[in-house]
Amino acid sequence: MMVNCCGLLTSQKEPVPLKSVEVELEVRDHVATVVSTLSYENKEDKPLEAVFVFPLPGDAAVCHFSAQIGQMQIVAEVKEKQEAREEYDDALSSGQQAFLLEESEQSPDIFSLSVGSLPPGESASIRLEYVTELAVQADDGLRFCLPAVLNPRYQPQGSGGGEGGNVQVTSVQVTSVPASLVPYSLSFSARVSSPRPVSKVESNCPLDPLQYLNTEQTQTTVKLAAGHKFDRDVELLIYYKDAHQPTAVVEAGRASSEPGTLMGDPVMMLSLYPEFPQAVMSSVASCGEFVFLLDRSGSMQGARMKSAMDTLLLLLKSLPMGCYFNIHSFGSSYEHIFPESVEYNQKTMEEALKNVAEMKANLGGTEILKPLKHIYSQPCIPSQPRQLFVFTDGEVGNTKDVINLVKQNSGSHRCFSFGIGEGASSALINGLAKEGGGHAQFITGTDRMQPKVMQSLRFALQPAVQDISVKWDLPKGVSVIDLSPPITALFQGQRSLVYAQLTGQGSEASEGCVTVRYSLAGHPSQNQLHFSLKPAEDTGLTVHRLAARTLIRSLEMEKREWRGQEDGGDKKKKVVELSVQSGVSSAFTAFIAVNKGNSEVIQGPLVRRNVPTPMVMACGMRRQCVPMSYDASPVMNKRSLPKQPPRDPLLQLVSLQKASGCWVLDPDLAAALGKTSEEVEKPKPASVNQEVWATILALIWLHGFKMDAQEEWELLAMKAVSWLQAQKASCVTECVDAGNALLGCTVQKDVLGL
Repeated sequence: MMVNCCGLLTSQKEPVPLKSVEVELEVRDHVATVVSTLSYENKEDKPLEAVFVFPLPGDAAVCHFSAQIGQMQIVAEVKEKQEAREEYDDALSSGQQAFLLEESEQSPDIFSLSVGSLPPGESASIRLEYVTELAVQADDGLRFCLPAVLNPRYQPQGSGGGEGGNVQVTSVQVTSVPASLVPYSLSFSARVSSPRPVSKVESNCPLDPLQYLNTEQTQTTVKLAAGHKFDRDVELLIYYKDAHQPTAVVEAGRASSEPGTLMGDPVMMLSLYPEFPQAVMSSVASCGEFVFLLDRSGSMQGARMKSAMDTLLLLLKSLPMGCYFNIHSFGSSYEHIFPESVEYNQKTMEEALKNVAEMKANLGGTEILKPLKHIYSQPCIPSQPRQLFVFTDGEVGNTKDVINLVKQNSGSHRCFSFGIGEGASSALINGLAKEGGGHAQFITGTDRMQPKVMQSLRFALQPAVQDISVKWDLPKGVSVIDLSPPITALFQGQRSLVYAQLTGQGSEASEGCVTVRYSLAGHPSQNQLHFSLKPAEDTGLTVHRLAARTLIRSLEMEKREWRGQEDGGDKKKKVVELSVQSGVSSAFTAFIAVNKGNSEVIQGPLVRRNVPTPMVMACGMRRQCVPMSYDASPVMNKRSLPKQPPRDPLLQLVSLQKASGCWVLDPDLAAALGKTSEEVEKPKPASVNQEVWATILALIWLHGFKMDAQEEWELLAMKAVSWLQAQKASCVTECVDAGNALLGCTVQKDVLGL
């Protein structure tokens, strides 16, 4: 499918009714409430219908939608989707103003907003509110992302889809324009409050300075600097002091709702941070089947592909001897390096690295379902637990099918996912990790991919936690209904969120306790949290809405299994009921508002205007900006390639390490250490083996010059130390002293772990 890079209808050719987007973010500890106000104005001489398709975080719960026209405010209701659409169409055909907001059936992170019958000269302001959990990053920052960029979804062949600069989403045409031509403005401000001090807030976009609101520094405000260019999502990273404290929030139910219902009862949110016994953690697993699945679609070209290749180098050097591995890559088609996973040794590692070095982003679109099916069709290797690492910058039209496939196979593997670049779909990346019992990471802008990926590898090397159970100890008369799906994965120091509904009558001042029990490498372990049952003050209904969203999502995930089931219709009915009762969006409902107070019927046929969305690259469709014939003429490609930049010294040294963990004393190692062969060979103590000397030098260099990147090389250094210990080498102290003198460092022997 080739791209028509021109012919886009930009703001110059067609007036766009959306004038501005104003976003206010309120963060309380781990939860965010977001209010977006979209201002529309019809400057044409005919009545308009304006359609705007936009992304939201994949796990957001939309909980309020209203329109302000002049002095009148109309609040939308949640109704079953077909009913809402019919009401919208009826209103338009009878000349009434109407507003419809609905979620895509294919992907829960895309919404379309239709503003119907806006008379000439009329303005309308739409208020949209949603709540979302904030994900914890590798460095303990909480990540909030406002997706400002809607990347068109790649539709696998045979599933329909748009051409050129338009793509079909929720049966609505999305027109993309380069970021510089987006005809509306964005303003964004945030207020953060937490029981713990806020140490810093970082962003990928320019921010005005942080303003603390109290001396304890537990409340702060921050604003996006004016003039956002719409060339990226707005990402905030919020850091609290002592972030690893488990917490429990109890929120009172809505007074107008029936006791015994989700909205009428108190609901509780637990943030758990399991701490594993040190003895178990020190014996990092040395087995496993590591399967790497790399996106090589056209949009990975350039920095993304280079970063992915550097990351694969680090991963391959850090794998433990005795494990198994394979590398698969995909675009419109898929490839693998070995027909099936092979044992990790020097020969297989070299062959894999040779293949990785030749990889290009030349496989077309993003079809991830087929390679996943191929991986799952291969039998698992006994006593080598499968760990799947998925790297993609893409969005796919069949997000729910992909996530369902991972869920169906979650008993046999863990899935670690990485969203690369601006606009990576949070529904896809988070869904893969959540249903695959792994961990999700987002790598945007100038982030180095390596530290985040190496953290996930450390998680993958942790023994799988089994037999997880949650036990509640509550006062007499109070019982609990679990609203979250059962916990399937726990990692050392990583947060797990659990929602529960508290039913029955307990005394206000009473306390409860929750115990999480699990088996870790055969050892029974547990973590406990005591909490007060007194509802927190003034939390709105945020926790209830997130709990409703969690329950709705789990029911929707089972949708695939409803077909052919007698109670399939009942489950859909339950989702619709929950959605209507909680006011939270779902795949089967929509928000509908009709201006019944407008006595004047709007005359004349409606003109439809699609509001363009920003895209990252200046061509029609990010997913296929690269023509399919990219690799046809290697001679031409070579001519036009820029000179290779000099290799990162860290990666240069890492690339020389053997699979066993040692280094060899040769001219390449000398060059990586910034020395000549003679300078490196001369100070070697006479009785010492060359490989032992080379390996100690490499370790001293890493500790002496690259401590800022320790999380990237820590695992391969541990492997080197294990190799050295197995050699039972003499004169280690002498080698360390001589190595320090040669490299100009002062690294102690015990710091090296020797």
